[in-house]
Amino acid sequence: MAEPAHVAHTLEIKGLHVDVAGKEILRGVDLTLRSGEITALMGPNGSGKSTLAYSLMGHPKYRVTAGQALLDGKDLLRMPVEQRSRAGLFLGFQYPQEVSGLSLSKFLWTAYMQRHTAETADTAAFDHDLKAHLGYLGIDESMLKRSLNEGYSGGEKKRNEVLQMATLNPIFSILDEPDSGLDIDAVRDVGETVAKLHTPSSGVLLITHYQRILKYLKPDRVHVMVEGQIALSGGRELAEELEAKGYDWVRPGAAVST
Repeated sequence: MAEPAHVAHTLEIKGLHVDVAGKEILRGVDLTLRSGEITALMGPNGSGKSTLAYSLMGHPKYRVTAGQALLDGKDLLRMPVEQRSRAGLFLGFQYPQEVSGLSLSKFLWTAYMQRHTAETADTAAFDHDLKAHLGYLGIDESMLKRSLNEGYSGGEKKRNEVLQMATLNPIFSILDEPDSGLDIDAVRDVGETVAKLHTPSSGVLLITHYQRILKYLKPDRVHVMVEGQIALSGGRELAEELEAKGYDWVRPGAAVST
């Protein structure tokens, strides 16, 4: 039997300007994500990386003043937040919120059902995949009974974000610093799991300060954001150069592509 053809997807960000409380944070961002690719977005604190993530997901605090974001040609910015999620966009938060009284298992099942109907939902497959993903991430099954993120360590919260990504199987995953605050073993678990979940029909935008997670989650392209603009683009070697030299030498006016 022939293998099913992989569907190609794109997320095109064109001239995106965003302000927060009247202050412009993004100043004309151009970036294209493609399924089958892992894209790393790096840059110093305050450069606008998280603003880009929240803007694409539709957080009301972030006001788009100009530009476009097209998901397979459809205007993402006109979609309500829940429609963006159903369309295949996922955001892994840098600081996940605690939700008392809502168990992790209930949350994951509810999220799964938002992407399925009663006819397409497969409980057995859901349970099987969930156990596999728990194993990949080193999460004990007892966590499924605990309230979402309540009392979780920093590492547990980040692993849980990746577990949600695995459950939803999105087209494009935006992961906002999934390695921050993690020890070496947790970085490996998170990086290797995201790499296993990545398919030719899905894409990843990985926001990070450091190249340590890129040892496990190898990017096809690396972009550097400085002062709300993409200042530099290149391959994996660019991340290694940034690790060695820092960000001071990168300026928006010196944009080059390698």
